[in-house]
Amino acid sequence: MATVAVLDDYQGVAKDMADWGVLPAEVKVRVFRDHVAQGEAPVERLKGFDILVGMRERTPFPRSLLERLPKLKLLVTTGMSNASFDMDAATDMGIVVAGTAGSGVSTGELTWGLIIALTRHIPQEDQATRAGNWQTTVGTELSGKTLGVVGLGRIGGQVAAYGRAFGMHVIAWSQNLTQERAAECGARLVTQDELFTQADVTTIHLRLSDRTCGLVTSRELALMKPTAYLVNTSRGPIVDEAALMDVPQRKAIAGAALDVFDQEPLPVDHPLRRMGNTVITPHLGYVTMEGYRTMYSQAIEDIQAFLNGRPIRVINPEVLKRPNLRRPRRR
Repeated sequence: MATVAVLDDYQGVAKDMADWGVLPAEVKVRVFRDHVAQGEAPVERLKGFDILVGMRERTPFPRSLLERLPKLKLLVTTGMSNASFDMDAATDMGIVVAGTAGSGVSTGELTWGLIIALTRHIPQEDQATRAGNWQTTVGTELSGKTLGVVGLGRIGGQVAAYGRAFGMHVIAWSQNLTQERAAECGARLVTQDELFTQADVTTIHLRLSDRTCGLVTSRELALMKPTAYLVNTSRGPIVDEAALMDVPQRKAIAGAALDVFDQEPLPVDHPLRRMGNTVITPHLGYVTMEGYRTMYSQAIEDIQAFLNGRPIRVINPEVLKRPNLRRPRRR
């Protein structure tokens, strides 16, 4: 019998988003809604399971945790990459890591929602109206303004297209961005300093890596106009969080919209929860009905294929050649 744990089902919807009944009857699935990631708690909870399904980076799997899960054979991440999973450690221990597809549009759409919410003060006006007030702020139009896109990959390209639809001038920069790619997305390639100096809205769309961690520091933030806005829907550590918290407080920029943070879930006493000039959301970039249905359905396919001895969507394929591969028990 295989045992499966589905982790961090915050909304309690995992069982409704896909047909778990297609798994063999002897496969036992348990869903956890609460988040456990510190100290001994994740070890105690997970050490008895053969298969774990993680939702994005909600629960990290470093080497120190994987070493204490001797039964673990298959680790599924929703998405085809996961910066919080130690792939080298999983490979060393013979653990297969499999992924899934996701929504191709959800993060780009959320980014634009945050831009509108930030520049038109929608959260503040919602709260003010409910409190009995009327028209307490003055918003900013986007047409004719400059959108700075840091990272012009799939999501950045979508956001650039939305910017053009709103009548914005689009500029872009990343370490490897080419003139050809910028032109393809209707953007003008600029230097990093030019982007932060010229943009009225700067939005970040990079993968977290050693090269991008801490990319946006107090130096880059100081280049921004006092009327400019910063949006981050990629990964929290790309922006120096301490430096960012200082800037909106001093009103050195007009505000920031954040869907991602250094620590998630965001601690209840975190200063960002009390800060003005900001819109904060709980990492909603991938959280849609369509995305969840795809991710959970493909996680089930990953489990079925692994149990049948033919793993699919394997992120660490070199593990399949290792003599210590933790194989499923034959039914």
